[in-house]
Amino acid sequence: MAASLRQDQELLHDAVRAAGQEAMRFFGAGVKSWHKKPNDPVSEADLAVDNLLRERLLGGRPDYGWLSEESGSQNPGASDVWVIDPIDGTRAFIDSKPEFTVCVALVRGHRPVLAAIYNPATQEFFEAMSGGGAKLNGKPIQASGHASLMEARFLASRRTFERHGWMARAAKADFAYRNSIAYRMALVAAGKFDAAISLTEKSDWDVVAADLLVQEAGGRVATADGLSLVYGENKRHPSVIATGAYIFDDLVDLLKTR
Repeated sequence: MAASLRQDQELLHDAVRAAGQEAMRFFGAGVKSWHKKPNDPVSEADLAVDNLLRERLLGGRPDYGWLSEESGSQNPGASDVWVIDPIDGTRAFIDSKPEFTVCVALVRGHRPVLAAIYNPATQEFFEAMSGGGAKLNGKPIQASGHASLMEARFLASRRTFERHGWMARAAKADFAYRNSIAYRMALVAAGKFDAAISLTEKSDWDVVAADLLVQEAGGRVATADGLSLVYGENKRHPSVIATGAYIFDDLVDLLKTR
């Protein structure tokens, strides 16, 4: 199995790097876009990247399953499933902001075993293998060891903290934002931020690759109520947080007061 997973990893990395190059053909070039439904944009780049990934990944593993935000599912019932968000952060991509990622995970038994998250605009390639650690551009990464909410670095909305009365416990915290939830979680895995918080519903393809990345970097991923995420059959998740290991319990305790 280890050798097979390594081969899957090679296929995954080659496909995601090629997908990043495909995305950059459209980036900053007035990409055509429209809305699938209100407040849900998609662009011609999303579809082109999705097509490339499907050709590469299913072409290399025709018996694997497929679940993508843009093209739905194929091979239902397969034990190994590629889960795809061709461009996470489409709004940023359309606005020519370098805050988008190509996200792919291989899910086996309701848990991710391989992950690749690529921001081709910043040349950040995040990767993880179950039991094999997490890397950024080939170098091992580790989630933050910060343990205090008071001076934490959050990828979250300051307004949300103020609205819920949470600032008393995070009075000296820093707040920032990136459009792609996968990118935010990847930056937590790399130790550049202490926690990422999203209190809106997410799909498997939004977070599954980043989940493996964060956990392999020594961090924690859960819903805002502290429950682990389980994947498969296009599950929906009511919220997601990604943290370093030591701030997790205090953050969940804080969020339960919402």
